[in-house]
Amino acid sequence: MTESKMERYGSCLVIRIGSELDHHQVDQIRQKADNLIERGGIQNIIFDFTEVQFMDSAGIGMLTGRYKKVHYMGGRIYVAGVEATVDRIFKMSGIYKLVKKYDSVQEIMSKI
Repeated sequence: MTESKMERYGSCLVIRIGSELDHHQVDQIRQKADNLIERGGIQNIIFDFTEVQFMDSAGIGMLTGRYKKVHYMGGRIYVAGVEATVDRIFKMSGIYKLVKKYDSVQEIMSKI
């Protein structure tokens, strides 16, 4: 299992998620991301799902929670590199009503 990594580019936070997104990983990501958001200056969050091979429902909750945090500041949530299994979960959950999906982080960065 690979660790998740966070990188800040101006007002954008890129979260590169490891191979599994379960409740253990979600707790770590949530804590780190919320600390960065609360310090100020983060408006948009990009979640890179390129390496994700497994995700449970905790991942949906994490995305929804981060959406609520940045939405009130005029920000957005984006997802990139979503493969078929995770895409199916996202579609069933209705998360695409809250987040925009793109093929790559680079594509998102060029649009925001």
